Amino acid sequence: MRGHRHSEAVSEAAVAEFGDSELVILARRGEAAAFREIMRRNNRHLFRAARGVLRDDLEAEDVVQEAYVRAFQGLAGFRGDASLSTWLTRIALNEALGRLRRRRNTVDLAAVEIAQEGGGARVLMLPTAQAGGDPEGAAARREIRRLLEEAIDELPEVFRLVLVARDVDGMSVEETAQILGVRPETVRTRLHRARRQLRAALDQRLGDTLHEAFPFDGARCARMTEAVLARLGLDAPAPSG
Repeated sequence: MRGHRHSEAVSEAAVAEFGDSELVILARRGEAAAFREIMRRNNRHLFRAARGVLRDDLEAEDVVQEAYVRAFQGLAGFRGDASLSTWLTRIALNEALGRLRRRRNTVDLAAVEIAQEGGGARVLMLPTAQAGGDPEGAAARREIRRLLEEAIDELPEVFRLVLVARDVDGMSVEETAQILGVRPETVRTRLHRARRQLRAALDQRLGDTLHEAFPFDGARCARMTEAVLARLGLDAPAPSG
């Protein structure tokens, strides 16, 4: 694709009206406007999918860029069996999971998933304002952490102790039962109720504001889009206005 330009480039305004199938046809011809529009429609979704796996903004951004490059270079392989968004998301998730496996090569992810489905511990990662993060993201993480801690603190003690032991500290059912002096069945029952109450409390506190978690601003969207276009040799500047 590098260096390719169609003789009659399609305008940004025109591609905004096209469906996915039309965008794919134009992208296969090397139209920069089509690539940009595909990314504009999918950037937020792919970023949050990768972010959900990796829990790191910068790495998730890198994953999305790599996923786009792989997808666009292999666009001939897109058959339309699934939607374009689904196809792109699968590529991004595979890339993110691959990085997670390389990062934690001693962890059997399948075993972890089976354990969770079977009632295993689901450790709550309390958000922190990491050094080097963007100010908006750090502020969002601080606020989410505050709301989460408040909601946990307000649980009845019998539920709170089980939830903290299992979901925050990552203790096993048996360890929690020994510490609290109750039967393992009691731990499971209390944990189920604690999670249900916590979920309800957070729903009440957050409401629609939960959708604003891990902000995805215009600057990040534009940065990722232009970086991908540059890697594909289609780094024509976006039109002003």
